[in-house]
Amino acid sequence: MAFDFSLPALLMPLLMGAALGWVGGLLGIGGGIIAIPVLTMGFGMSQQLAQGTALVMITPNVLLAFWRYHQRNPLPLKTIGLLGAAALLATWPAARLAVLLDSRVLMICFAVFLVGLSLYFLWGSRRAAPAVDPSKAWNERWLPGVGVISGFFSGLFSVGAGIVAAPILVRCFAKRQAVAQGIALAVVVPGSLVSLSIYGQAGMVNWQSGLLLAVGGMTTVSSGVAWAHRLPERRLRRVFAVMLLITAGLMIRAGIVG
Repeated sequence: MAFDFSLPALLMPLLMGAALGWVGGLLGIGGGIIAIPVLTMGFGMSQQLAQGTALVMITPNVLLAFWRYHQRNPLPLKTIGLLGAAALLATWPAARLAVLLDSRVLMICFAVFLVGLSLYFLWGSRRAAPAVDPSKAWNERWLPGVGVISGFFSGLFSVGAGIVAAPILVRCFAKRQAVAQGIALAVVVPGSLVSLSIYGQAGMVNWQSGLLLAVGGMTTVSSGVAWAHRLPERRLRRVFAVMLLITAGLMIRAGIVG
């Protein structure tokens, strides 16, 4: 594709990436969840093109976040390797399905996914998650299942793998939250790279916009994280959940009416 070096084409993705990076840091969630609806409804991209472009932004951010987690929290490399391998088994066919689906169908499926996420955040904001008794934790032989589920969401929607994996690792396998989040990020990395390759081969990536989004986002993530420690977490989760519900409703309407 031809690159556009006009000021609006360069400045808009940079500013958007900066905003998404800050909000992502504030809410503790990947900016892709917000970027994809913005790219589809605000920039007129198809669902597949928006997901592929968002992957360009997500991949370096996830790599950076994983490295920081690994520096602060010793992560079990054997578990990471097992989950990563299992995720790849599901990521490739899910990503292939995503690029072949009708864009409106994929948009509505993504909107329903957002509704599920919003309900999870609303439920989680009501009370703190109870501590899991390690003696009642699931046997780790079931861990590949977490990788498969995460890989499926990573391939189909380009986002959601870490959001899905971390709660399962905490609630079912009694992992500490910090360790679970680090492991989840590690699972996202290979799936994101595979998905990006498939979307790229299908011509479903705007590389210029994606790279500018990534640059903008990496400049503001730390500021968003700093603000997150000053504001009530439960209130943030509720606001984010309501925002996801509104976004999902708009996407479903666009997919049906458009």
